[in-house]
Amino acid sequence: MGTAEQTHQQDLERLKALRYMDDDFMTVCLEDNFEGVELILRIVLGRDDIKVKSVRTQEVLKNLQGRSATLDVHAVDGANEEFNVEIQRADAGANPKRARHNSSLLDAHILKPGEDTADIPDSYVIFITENDVMKGNEPIYPVERYVTIGGNRVLFSDGSHIIYVNGKYRGNDEIGKLMHDFSCTNPEDMNYEALAKKARYFKQDEKGVAQMCKIMEDMRNEAAREAAREAAQQAEQNKARKMAIRMIKAGKMSLEDIADYTELSLDTIKELESQSMQLA
Repeated sequence: MGTAEQTHQQDLERLKALRYMDDDFMTVCLEDNFEGVELILRIVLGRDDIKVKSVRTQEVLKNLQGRSATLDVHAVDGANEEFNVEIQRADAGANPKRARHNSSLLDAHILKPGEDTADIPDSYVIFITENDVMKGNEPIYPVERYVTIGGNRVLFSDGSHIIYVNGKYRGNDEIGKLMHDFSCTNPEDMNYEALAKKARYFKQDEKGVAQMCKIMEDMRNEAAREAAREAAQQAEQNKARKMAIRMIKAGKMSLEDIADYTELSLDTIKELESQSMQLA
């Protein structure tokens, strides 16, 4: 068996193990899957009135400073409410500041020029986490803002909502069944057909399997390119550091000029100077 065939067989084995809890697989399965996205939002939010009119996966949003975030799933419903669904297998990826950042990006892109902030629709950032990151043994953790008035806490009602969903939860209810499906590798064992049919297509249908194998190949190629870029950057950094050390030892330029010439930070140059003095 050749290397290409071995890689293909490895991809097929990996495909069997993929779940909705794997964000790359989830975003493929939910792309243009209005029924599946509606199902998730209705169960998580406990609402039957959500009718999705737009679904975009792996969408990049930027703020005014150019800082961006890639949203796993970005949906808009008929009332123009905005929903961001994120899958996080690692606890570190679901930190509160990440949720705040995603929420702010949604809000920044909702209003159009000339529209009044009073008309801004509600936004929802939903983190579905593989572990119970809040460690409260609850299925869902709603995060809301409150204002303190005297001794009372009153809901601020600004329309910005953050929800954490405990992927470990397995209660005998809708959310428990949904989290089962998110961790299920076999579409035939899923509870919800809106999710199962897409998983079945990408795991069992010839065209769907070919599409997933192409996606995994593209991911490998991009990872290889990124590794090559990082290696090249590291080589340039090492070259610049060696040059800076020689210049420091020569003592003919100020540290500021060395930093400017080598394009290293002044703190790095000072650190290299300290190291050179210790080794002298």
